[in-house]
Amino acid sequence: MADTVLYEVSDGLATITLNRPEAMNALNIATKVALREAAEAAAGDTAVRAILLTAAGERAFCVGQDLKEHIGLLASDRETGAGQTMSTVKEHYNPIVTALAGAPKPVVAGVNGVAAGAGFGFALAADYRVVADTAAFNTSFAGVALTADSGVSWTLPRVIGPSRATDLLLFPRSIGAQDALELGIANRVVPAAELRAEAEKVARELAEGPTVAYAALKEAVAYGLTHSLKQTLEKEDELQAGAGQSEDHAIAVQAFVKKEKPAYLGR
Repeated sequence: MADTVLYEVSDGLATITLNRPEAMNALNIATKVALREAAEAAAGDTAVRAILLTAAGERAFCVGQDLKEHIGLLASDRETGAGQTMSTVKEHYNPIVTALAGAPKPVVAGVNGVAAGAGFGFALAADYRVVADTAAFNTSFAGVALTADSGVSWTLPRVIGPSRATDLLLFPRSIGAQDALELGIANRVVPAAELRAEAEKVARELAEGPTVAYAALKEAVAYGLTHSLKQTLEKEDELQAGAGQSEDHAIAVQAFVKKEKPAYLGR
């Protein structure tokens, strides 16, 4: 894994850190490959019970595609006719978003600075966003004559509604932390100096929780967004049956009766 993405697992928490602060954590090929590998590793590791996605530096969470590298790739495509530049959506962005959004465990984004383009998309793929008061969000795509990618056309309308999402996509602009909180993009806004500690606190609390139930909750919400009430009720029945058979459920019930704090096992 490239040093542009740091990956660490500790006590059930996988921390993925974008590590190109000098480039505002822009996504060159090496970074995208490393992020894809880290996201897929964390999603698939049964020892990982929660994921924290954050970034190094103070200015940016991730400003999206590295346009300096992108310009060179476009020139190469024109010379060779290969047309490979935009394959990054299929090869990198789609697998990253799929791993984060589809992980059978909670994903927390600690947004320390600007999240733009695909960086915004990766933050939206998380289940919970802790945001520094100095951070900002920008769709950016139309500003460079591109359409949405990294799942933004799916996630953003579901977070803030289709009308507001279309507005932000057609007229890209910076959305500050407080406005993001009011729109529902941010779940929690904290002073920038406290961002990393607060995001890790949230992620560790989830890592100590009932992982099977969390996975079922994620699946239920995603399912309900695209299915009828009847179908969703049937899905809830199916998922609840599975959660009810988990060790964590038995632990929770026993702890409730004894008026103790449950010590979940994540299974």
